Amino acid sequence: QVRLQDSGGGWVQTGESLRLSCVASVSIFSINTMGWYRQAPGKERELVAALASLGHSTYYTDSVKGRFTISRDRNKDSLYLQMDSLKPEDTAMYYCAASDYSGYNPESADFGSWGQGTRVTVSS
Repeated sequence: QVRLQDSGGGWVQTGESLRLSCVASVSIFSINTMGWYRQAPGKERELVAALASLGHSTYYTDSVKGRFTISRDRNKDSLYLQMDSLKPEDTAMYYCAASDYSGYNPESADFGSWGQGTRVTVSS
């Protein structure tokens, strides 16, 4: 099972940006599908963005489209989530996740490896 270490959360004001990072214990390109989840207090965990190696497919939940960008860096075995134009409703604990899913629809993946989470707080 791959180990994931996520970081980069913090406290920002509305409209500001953050970049979350996730370092994997194996080559990032050996992982078929990776994603970022978030869970706000009192709410269910939701998939925010995902990236599949097959076809380089990406998925974004509607509320972050145009504001968040998922990417990876082979040289650093890292996954990133660039978050721009942050809103208070983006406040949550964010988790990096990895899956063996090898299809074209990363939102369909069953994620089995998780980071410990990094907290994002956006004030109004």
